[in-house]
Amino acid sequence: MEEHSISIQKTTRYYTSGDISKASRLLVVLHGYGQSAFFFLKKFEFLIAKGYYIVAPEGMHRFYLEGTSGRVGASWMTREARLDDIQDNFNYLESLVSKIQEQNSFLSIDVLGFSQGAATTTRWFEHSKISFRSLVLWASVFPEDVHSDFSRNHASKCFFVLGTQDPYFDMEIEKESLKTYEKLKFEIIRFEGKHEMNHEVLDSLY
Repeated sequence: MEEHSISIQKTTRYYTSGDISKASRLLVVLHGYGQSAFFFLKKFEFLIAKGYYIVAPEGMHRFYLEGTSGRVGASWMTREARLDDIQDNFNYLESLVSKIQEQNSFLSIDVLGFSQGAATTTRWFEHSKISFRSLVLWASVFPEDVHSDFSRNHASKCFFVLGTQDPYFDMEIEKESLKTYEKLKFEIIRFEGKHEMNHEVLDSLY
């Protein structure tokens, strides 16, 4: 048995909020595993009043969350053919932002990734040609395949955000993650909460 691969054209989906003709800032937000980009975007819409145009790309792998019908969520990748998915995600995100920039010369571009979306964000950030004002990684372990000095190539403010009761971070994982992000010179922000977005923290970041 032999495994093969082929590159094809694929249609991807993304959601936006705000008036692109009036916005001065662009914020790209990547959802977590099994989430919907549509609903994830709603958590950031209050930032439109601060001059943001917000874009929420959706992971290219969609699936039913329970059984074979009902609510649908999306994923960025699995362990299968992961290198292909990493490259596909990179090409997708680079092309998307380039397309949006054709419609507006934003004063700044920010990117935020939540949970699984943060890992995809980190891999994108490492090699992107885009100049980001800030990078926010929320509730995510830093990917082992990303070079530890990646942030030196960007004049970006880097933040790691984590809830104090996040069930995916036991004491050992939390300790190691904080140590890693501190070493990478990330500003660490904690909030009272679980594996979720926090309005007050978002308001302070943007």
